[in-house]
Amino acid sequence: MIPRPGPAIRLAGLLFTAFLISACTPTRQPIGESLSTPSLNETHFITADEITLPLRVWRPEGMYRQWGPDNPRAVILALHGFNDYSHAFERPGAYFADQGIITYAFDQRGFGQAPHRGLWAGADIMADDARALLTLLAARWPNVPLYLLGDSMGGAVTLTLLAAPMPVEISGAILIAPAVWGRKVMNPLQSATLWLAAHTLPWMTLTGRHLKIQASDNIPMLMALSQDPLMIRETRIDTIYGLVDLMDAGLSSAPWVETPLLVFYGGEDQVIPKKSMAALVEALADNKHRFALYEGGYHMLLRDLGAQIVYEDILAWIAGRQAGQNLPLPSGADRDVLERWEKARAQDD
Repeated sequence: MIPRPGPAIRLAGLLFTAFLISACTPTRQPIGESLSTPSLNETHFITADEITLPLRVWRPEGMYRQWGPDNPRAVILALHGFNDYSHAFERPGAYFADQGIITYAFDQRGFGQAPHRGLWAGADIMADDARALLTLLAARWPNVPLYLLGDSMGGAVTLTLLAAPMPVEISGAILIAPAVWGRKVMNPLQSATLWLAAHTLPWMTLTGRHLKIQASDNIPMLMALSQDPLMIRETRIDTIYGLVDLMDAGLSSAPWVETPLLVFYGGEDQVIPKKSMAALVEALADNKHRFALYEGGYHMLLRDLGAQIVYEDILAWIAGRQAGQNLPLPSGADRDVLERWEKARAQDD
Protein backbone atom coordinates (compact mmCIF):
# COMPACT_ATOMS: atom_id res chain seq x y z
CA MET A 1 0.00 0.00 0.00
CA ILE A 2 1.38 3.39 -0.98
CA PRO A 3 1.29 5.82 1.95
CA ARG A 4 -0.58 9.09 1.49
CA PRO A 5 1.68 12.16 1.39
CA GLY A 6 1.88 14.09 4.62
CA PRO A 7 0.74 17.71 5.07
CA ALA A 8 4.22 19.10 4.48
CA ILE A 9 4.58 17.23 1.19
CA ARG A 10 1.11 18.28 0.05
CA LEU A 11 1.90 21.92 0.91
CA ALA A 12 5.20 21.71 -0.97
CA GLY A 13 3.34 20.32 -3.98
CA LEU A 14 0.80 23.12 -3.90
CA LEU A 15 3.55 25.73 -3.63
CA PHE A 16 5.45 24.16 -6.53
CA THR A 17 2.29 24.13 -8.64
CA ALA A 18 1.64 27.77 -7.78
CA PHE A 19 5.22 28.59 -8.77
CA LEU A 20 4.78 26.89 -12.12
CA ILE A 21 1.55 28.73 -12.77
CA SER A 22 3.00 32.11 -11.80
CA ALA A 23 6.13 31.48 -13.84
CA CYS A 24 4.24 30.46 -16.98
CA THR A 25 1.59 33.07 -17.57
CA PRO A 26 0.20 33.77 -21.05
CA THR A 27 2.51 35.96 -23.12
CA ARG A 28 1.17 39.11 -24.73
CA GLN A 29 2.64 41.41 -27.33
CA PRO A 30 4.53 44.42 -26.00
CA ILE A 31 2.31 47.48 -26.37
CA GLY A 32 3.98 50.86 -26.48
CA GLU A 33 2.81 54.24 -25.26
CA SER A 34 0.71 56.45 -27.51
CA LEU A 35 3.43 58.59 -29.01
CA SER A 36 1.80 59.97 -32.14
CA THR A 37 -1.46 60.40 -34.02
CA PRO A 38 -2.50 57.30 -36.02
CA SER A 39 -2.08 57.65 -39.78
CA LEU A 40 -2.44 55.66 -42.98
CA ASN A 41 -1.19 55.59 -46.53
CA GLU A 42 -1.96 53.30 -49.45
CA THR A 43 -0.07 50.33 -48.01
CA HIS A 44 0.12 50.73 -44.23
CA PHE A 45 -1.79 51.80 -41.12
CA ILE A 46 0.43 53.29 -38.40
CA THR A 47 -1.00 53.03 -34.88
CA ALA A 48 -0.67 55.51 -32.01
CA ASP A 49 2.16 53.44 -30.50
CA GLU A 50 3.89 53.54 -33.90
CA ILE A 51 3.28 49.95 -34.95
CA THR A 52 3.13 49.61 -38.74
CA LEU A 53 0.36 47.27 -39.95
CA PRO A 54 0.05 46.21 -43.61
CA LEU A 55 -3.01 47.65 -45.34
CA ARG A 56 -4.88 46.55 -48.47
CA VAL A 57 -7.33 48.75 -50.36
CA TRP A 58 -9.78 47.81 -53.12
CA ARG A 59 -10.98 50.94 -54.93
CA PRO A 60 -13.65 51.48 -57.59
CA GLU A 61 -11.88 52.01 -60.91
CA GLY A 62 -14.63 52.61 -63.45
CA MET A 63 -14.25 56.01 -65.13
CA TYR A 64 -17.69 55.88 -66.70
CA ARG A 65 -19.67 54.75 -63.67
CA GLN A 66 -21.61 56.84 -61.20
CA TRP A 67 -19.11 55.82 -58.52
CA GLY A 68 -15.34 56.03 -58.79
CA PRO A 69 -12.10 56.07 -56.76
CA ASP A 70 -12.72 59.62 -55.57
CA ASN A 71 -16.46 59.32 -54.90
CA PRO A 72 -17.23 55.82 -53.55
CA ARG A 73 -20.75 54.71 -52.81
CA ALA A 74 -19.70 53.46 -49.37
CA VAL A 75 -16.57 52.63 -47.37
CA ILE A 76 -16.03 49.28 -45.64
CA LEU A 77 -13.39 48.50 -43.02
CA ALA A 78 -12.97 44.72 -43.01
CA LEU A 79 -11.47 42.79 -40.07
CA HIS A 80 -10.10 39.32 -40.82
CA GLY A 81 -10.38 36.08 -38.88
CA PHE A 82 -8.07 34.13 -36.58
CA ASN A 83 -4.70 33.09 -38.07
CA ASP A 84 -5.78 34.79 -41.30
CA TYR A 85 -4.82 38.19 -42.69
CA SER A 86 -6.13 40.98 -44.91
CA HIS A 87 -5.84 38.89 -48.09
CA ALA A 88 -9.05 37.19 -46.90
CA PHE A 89 -10.99 40.02 -48.54
CA GLU A 90 -9.44 39.78 -52.00
CA ARG A 91 -12.58 38.39 -53.64
CA PRO A 92 -15.24 40.43 -51.83
CA GLY A 93 -13.08 43.56 -51.97
CA ALA A 94 -12.78 43.30 -55.76
CA TYR A 95 -16.50 42.55 -56.10
CA PHE A 96 -17.51 45.51 -53.94
CA ALA A 97 -15.10 47.80 -55.82
CA ASP A 98 -16.88 46.91 -59.06
CA GLN A 99 -20.09 48.10 -57.38
CA GLY A 100 -18.64 51.42 -56.29
CA ILE A 101 -17.58 50.52 -52.74
CA ILE A 102 -14.06 50.97 -51.39
CA THR A 103 -12.82 48.33 -48.93
CA TYR A 104 -9.94 48.69 -46.49
CA ALA A 105 -8.42 45.73 -44.61
CA PHE A 106 -5.29 45.52 -42.46
CA ASP A 107 -3.27 42.71 -40.91
CA GLN A 108 -4.22 42.83 -37.25
CA ARG A 109 -1.42 42.65 -34.69
CA GLY A 110 0.21 39.23 -34.62
CA PHE A 111 -1.22 38.09 -37.96
CA GLY A 112 -0.08 38.14 -41.58
CA GLN A 113 2.88 40.47 -41.97
CA ALA A 114 2.14 42.45 -38.81
CA PRO A 115 4.82 42.57 -36.08
CA HIS A 116 5.03 39.97 -33.29
CA ARG A 117 3.58 37.26 -35.49
CA GLY A 118 1.76 34.58 -33.51
CA LEU A 119 1.57 36.53 -30.23
CA TRP A 120 -1.78 37.77 -28.94
CA ALA A 121 -2.22 41.53 -28.56
CA GLY A 122 -5.42 41.64 -26.50
CA ALA A 123 -9.09 42.35 -27.24
CA ASP A 124 -8.89 45.97 -26.12
CA ILE A 125 -5.85 46.70 -28.28
CA MET A 126 -7.45 45.11 -31.34
CA ALA A 127 -10.62 47.15 -30.83
CA ASP A 128 -8.55 50.32 -30.32
CA ASP A 129 -6.73 49.74 -33.62
CA ALA A 130 -10.00 49.31 -35.51
CA ARG A 131 -11.48 52.37 -33.80
CA ALA A 132 -8.45 54.48 -34.78
CA LEU A 133 -8.61 53.38 -38.41
CA LEU A 134 -12.36 54.01 -38.54
CA THR A 135 -11.70 57.54 -37.32
CA LEU A 136 -9.11 58.06 -40.06
CA LEU A 137 -11.48 56.72 -42.72
CA ALA A 138 -14.33 58.93 -41.52
CA ALA A 139 -12.03 61.94 -41.87
CA ARG A 140 -10.84 60.81 -45.30
CA TRP A 141 -14.42 60.21 -46.55
CA PRO A 142 -16.54 62.67 -44.52
CA ASN A 143 -19.75 62.38 -46.56
CA VAL A 144 -19.64 58.67 -47.39
CA PRO A 145 -21.49 55.97 -45.38
CA LEU A 146 -19.02 53.94 -43.31
CA TYR A 147 -19.47 50.24 -42.53
CA LEU A 148 -17.61 47.61 -40.54
CA LEU A 149 -17.29 44.02 -41.75
CA GLY A 150 -16.02 41.48 -39.24
CA ASP A 151 -15.18 37.94 -40.35
CA SER A 152 -15.07 35.29 -37.57
CA MET A 153 -12.52 36.72 -35.08
CA GLY A 154 -13.06 40.08 -36.76
CA GLY A 155 -16.73 39.75 -35.86
CA ALA A 156 -15.87 39.46 -32.17
CA VAL A 157 -13.61 42.51 -32.46
CA THR A 158 -16.49 44.37 -34.12
CA LEU A 159 -18.94 43.52 -31.33
CA THR A 160 -16.43 44.59 -28.67
CA LEU A 161 -15.73 47.82 -30.52
CA LEU A 162 -19.36 48.77 -31.11
CA ALA A 163 -20.41 48.21 -27.50
CA ALA A 164 -18.30 51.23 -26.47
CA PRO A 165 -18.97 54.87 -27.39
CA MET A 166 -17.97 55.48 -31.00
CA PRO A 167 -15.95 58.55 -32.03
CA VAL A 168 -17.49 58.51 -35.53
CA GLU A 169 -20.83 57.59 -37.04
CA ILE A 170 -21.12 54.03 -38.38
CA SER A 171 -23.96 53.28 -40.78
CA GLY A 172 -23.94 49.56 -39.98
CA ALA A 173 -21.85 46.45 -39.45
CA ILE A 174 -21.78 43.04 -41.11
CA LEU A 175 -20.75 40.00 -39.05
CA ILE A 176 -19.68 36.90 -40.96
CA ALA A 177 -19.86 33.80 -38.73
CA PRO A 178 -18.69 35.86 -35.73
CA ALA A 179 -16.42 34.09 -33.26
CA VAL A 180 -18.57 34.06 -30.11
CA TRP A 181 -17.70 30.62 -28.73
CA GLY A 182 -17.01 32.06 -25.30
CA ARG A 183 -16.81 30.39 -21.93
CA LYS A 184 -20.54 31.01 -21.35
CA VAL A 185 -21.32 28.33 -23.93
CA MET A 186 -18.08 26.35 -23.79
CA ASN A 187 -17.83 22.95 -22.15
CA PRO A 188 -16.51 23.59 -18.59
CA LEU A 189 -13.88 20.87 -19.02
CA GLN A 190 -12.62 22.55 -22.20
CA SER A 191 -12.45 25.91 -20.45
CA ALA A 192 -10.60 24.50 -17.44
CA THR A 193 -8.15 22.55 -19.61
CA LEU A 194 -7.38 25.64 -21.68
CA TRP A 195 -6.77 27.73 -18.56
CA LEU A 196 -4.39 25.14 -17.14
CA ALA A 197 -2.51 24.78 -20.44
CA ALA A 198 -2.24 28.56 -20.91
CA HIS A 199 -0.78 28.97 -17.42
CA THR A 200 1.63 26.04 -17.53
CA LEU A 201 2.56 25.51 -21.21
CA PRO A 202 1.70 28.84 -22.88
CA TRP A 203 4.45 28.46 -25.49
CA MET A 204 3.21 25.09 -26.77
CA THR A 205 1.68 25.17 -30.25
CA LEU A 206 -1.29 23.29 -31.68
CA THR A 207 -2.23 22.72 -35.31
CA GLY A 208 -5.85 21.55 -35.11
CA ARG A 209 -5.27 18.92 -37.82
CA HIS A 210 -6.75 16.20 -35.64
CA LEU A 211 -10.05 18.09 -35.40
CA LYS A 212 -10.95 17.24 -39.02
CA ILE A 213 -12.88 20.49 -39.47
CA GLN A 214 -13.91 21.57 -42.96
CA ALA A 215 -14.01 25.37 -43.12
CA SER A 216 -15.37 25.71 -46.68
CA ASP A 217 -16.67 23.79 -49.67
CA ASN A 218 -14.14 25.65 -51.84
CA ILE A 219 -11.42 22.98 -51.84
CA PRO A 220 -9.02 24.72 -54.29
CA MET A 221 -9.11 27.81 -52.05
CA LEU A 222 -8.39 25.73 -48.94
CA MET A 223 -5.46 24.04 -50.70
CA ALA A 224 -4.07 27.45 -51.67
CA LEU A 225 -4.37 28.65 -48.07
CA SER A 226 -2.49 25.57 -46.87
CA GLN A 227 0.48 26.75 -48.96
CA ASP A 228 0.20 30.44 -48.05
CA PRO A 229 3.22 31.34 -45.86
CA LEU A 230 1.32 34.21 -44.24
CA MET A 231 -1.34 31.92 -42.79
CA ILE A 232 -0.57 30.73 -39.25
CA ARG A 233 -0.93 26.96 -38.93
CA GLU A 234 0.76 26.35 -35.56
CA THR A 235 -0.88 28.39 -32.81
CA ARG A 236 0.45 29.10 -29.33
CA ILE A 237 -1.85 27.96 -26.52
CA ASP A 238 -1.78 31.39 -24.89
CA THR A 239 -2.91 32.92 -28.20
CA ILE A 240 -5.88 30.51 -28.24
CA TYR A 241 -6.54 31.56 -24.64
CA GLY A 242 -6.53 35.19 -25.76
CA LEU A 243 -8.96 34.37 -28.57
CA VAL A 244 -11.38 32.86 -26.04
CA ASP A 245 -11.08 36.04 -23.96
CA LEU A 246 -12.04 38.00 -27.08
CA MET A 247 -14.96 35.68 -27.83
CA ASP A 248 -16.13 36.18 -24.24
CA ALA A 249 -15.93 39.94 -24.70
CA GLY A 250 -17.74 39.82 -28.03
CA LEU A 251 -20.66 37.80 -26.71
CA SER A 252 -20.89 39.89 -23.54
CA SER A 253 -20.84 43.09 -25.60
CA ALA A 254 -23.68 42.10 -27.90
CA PRO A 255 -26.61 43.45 -25.81
CA TRP A 256 -24.98 46.90 -25.78
CA VAL A 257 -24.53 47.22 -29.55
CA GLU A 258 -26.81 49.89 -30.98
CA THR A 259 -25.34 50.03 -34.48
CA PRO A 260 -27.56 48.03 -36.88
CA LEU A 261 -26.06 44.63 -37.60
CA LEU A 262 -26.39 42.14 -40.43
CA VAL A 263 -25.33 38.74 -39.05
CA PHE A 264 -24.49 35.84 -41.41
CA TYR A 265 -24.06 32.18 -40.50
CA GLY A 266 -23.70 28.99 -42.50
CA GLY A 267 -25.75 25.91 -41.66
CA GLU A 268 -22.66 23.75 -42.32
CA ASP A 269 -20.35 25.83 -40.12
CA GLN A 270 -18.05 23.41 -38.27
CA VAL A 271 -16.01 26.11 -36.50
CA ILE A 272 -18.51 28.19 -34.52
CA PRO A 273 -21.03 25.91 -32.74
CA LYS A 274 -24.72 26.57 -33.29
CA LYS A 275 -25.26 26.98 -29.55
CA SER A 276 -22.83 29.90 -29.61
CA MET A 277 -24.70 31.57 -32.43
CA ALA A 278 -27.97 30.90 -30.59
CA ALA A 279 -26.57 32.78 -27.59
CA LEU A 280 -25.63 35.68 -29.87
CA VAL A 281 -29.04 35.77 -31.54
CA GLU A 282 -30.67 35.87 -28.10
CA ALA A 283 -28.34 38.67 -26.97
CA LEU A 284 -29.17 40.67 -30.10
CA ALA A 285 -32.93 40.33 -29.71
CA ASP A 286 -33.73 43.63 -31.39
CA ASN A 287 -35.63 44.40 -34.59
CA LYS A 288 -32.94 46.72 -35.93
CA HIS A 289 -30.58 43.75 -36.34
CA ARG A 290 -30.91 41.33 -39.26
CA PHE A 291 -29.95 37.66 -39.44
CA ALA A 292 -29.28 35.46 -42.45
CA LEU A 293 -28.86 31.67 -42.40
CA TYR A 294 -27.30 30.01 -45.46
CA GLU A 295 -28.19 26.37 -45.00
CA GLY A 296 -25.46 25.09 -47.33
CA GLY A 297 -22.86 27.62 -46.23
CA TYR A 298 -19.65 26.87 -44.31
CA HIS A 299 -17.58 28.99 -41.95
CA MET A 300 -15.74 30.83 -44.73
CA LEU A 301 -18.90 32.26 -46.27
CA LEU A 302 -16.94 34.98 -48.09
CA ARG A 303 -14.78 32.35 -49.82
CA ASP A 304 -17.26 29.50 -50.26
CA LEU A 305 -18.21 28.40 -53.77
CA GLY A 306 -21.48 30.28 -53.37
CA ALA A 307 -19.87 33.42 -51.95
CA GLN A 308 -21.33 35.75 -54.57
CA ILE A 309 -24.78 35.20 -53.05
CA VAL A 310 -23.43 36.59 -49.78
CA TYR A 311 -21.83 39.55 -51.58
CA GLU A 312 -25.12 40.40 -53.26
CA ASP A 313 -26.96 40.25 -49.94
CA ILE A 314 -24.42 42.61 -48.36
CA LEU A 315 -24.79 45.06 -51.25
CA ALA A 316 -28.59 44.90 -51.06
CA TRP A 317 -28.55 45.55 -47.30
CA ILE A 318 -26.23 48.53 -47.72
CA ALA A 319 -28.38 49.92 -50.54
CA GLY A 320 -31.50 49.46 -48.42
CA ARG A 321 -29.99 51.24 -45.45
CA GLN A 322 -28.89 54.16 -47.63
CA ALA A 323 -32.43 54.39 -49.04
CA GLY A 324 -33.98 54.14 -45.58
CA GLN A 325 -35.60 50.80 -46.42
CA ASN A 326 -35.55 47.39 -44.76
CA LEU A 327 -36.04 45.15 -47.77
CA PRO A 328 -35.64 41.33 -47.74
CA LEU A 329 -32.27 40.00 -48.86
CA PRO A 330 -32.16 38.82 -52.51
CA SER A 331 -31.12 35.30 -51.50
CA GLY A 332 -34.00 34.86 -49.06
CA ALA A 333 -31.49 33.80 -46.38
CA ASP A 334 -33.27 36.09 -43.92
CA ARG A 335 -36.73 34.66 -44.65
CA ASP A 336 -38.27 32.98 -41.59
CA VAL A 337 -34.71 32.94 -40.28
CA LEU A 338 -35.50 32.51 -36.58
CA GLU A 339 -37.76 29.52 -37.26
CA ARG A 340 -35.17 27.94 -39.56
CA TRP A 341 -32.51 28.72 -37.02
CA GLU A 342 -34.37 26.88 -34.24
CA LYS A 343 -34.79 23.87 -36.53
CA ALA A 344 -31.08 23.82 -37.39
CA ARG A 345 -30.06 24.12 -33.74
CA ALA A 346 -32.42 21.29 -32.74
CA GLN A 347 -30.86 19.03 -35.36
CA ASP A 348 -27.40 19.93 -34.11
CA ASP A 349 -28.33 19.10 -30.50
